[in-house]
Amino acid sequence: MQLQDFLTSRRAKVQPEQVGLHPGTNRRVPGLRRGEVAQLAGVSVEYYTRMERGDVGAVSETVVNAVARALLLDDAERAHLFDLARTFDSVSPRPRRRPGGVLTVRPSLQFVLDTITTGPAFVRNGRMDVLAGNQLWRALYADMYAGQGAQPNLARFTILDRKHSEPFHPNWDLAADITVGILRMEAGRDPHDKDLHDLIDELTTRSEDFRRRWGAHNVRDHGTGTKHFRHPVVGDLHLVYEAAELVADPGLSLLIYGAEPGSSSAAALQLLGAWAATHENSGTSTVRLAAE
Repeated sequence: MQLQDFLTSRRAKVQPEQVGLHPGTNRRVPGLRRGEVAQLAGVSVEYYTRMERGDVGAVSETVVNAVARALLLDDAERAHLFDLARTFDSVSPRPRRRPGGVLTVRPSLQFVLDTITTGPAFVRNGRMDVLAGNQLWRALYADMYAGQGAQPNLARFTILDRKHSEPFHPNWDLAADITVGILRMEAGRDPHDKDLHDLIDELTTRSEDFRRRWGAHNVRDHGTGTKHFRHPVVGDLHLVYEAAELVADPGLSLLIYGAEPGSSSAAALQLLGAWAATHENSGTSTVRLAAE
């Protein structure tokens, strides 16, 4: 059960001293005991135990926030806890999500992406399927498109195509952690997404690294940050990114990458754009074909 596994994993990460409790002796579990979480959250041990097991039905926002504070959850973990708690509440409205299996975008959205010419930009769903991208994005992730076709999946590329994703991500472990954290967040938001379950089953079956990371129950909020890529044509790229959910398309996110003006990464992006234009116009749009 996701809720039980998540709360158990978070309890294990918090030491008593971090929350002002004396550790005592003869502790049989790592981190906090259930009773200690209950004490810190201001609920009975019986109630918290039932909550952790998913046996209490609807859980109030006040209680969820209290448990989140007790477990020192960050913003992403707190949001994930609310998603998991909502699973047991048949009354609270669920966010409207894009139907599963839909891998198209409105033509106007592609037009907008194509107007972004100085940085990679793309649209993905919560399963990390790439639904659309501009020319720079396709050039940046050319190896992914070469391996998967017109509508690839970022998780499959990162986790399963290690031959190309490890050189592309100089810190592959961090890229893998982020990928799994995004999928874990999505599993909490939409636990009935069959396509997501199928993807997770595929990754679990084919990758020991994924199984280990998935079992850790760590989550990521992928809203803003920095990325380091090593492109086989233009070399190192240190880029910032911003993400926003599309109001007209719930469940879809627009991500735009950029480089600091005047930096070597900005120059590399310009070179990447020139390379992309040349190879797309000539019908050779993959790094693999260019490099081999």
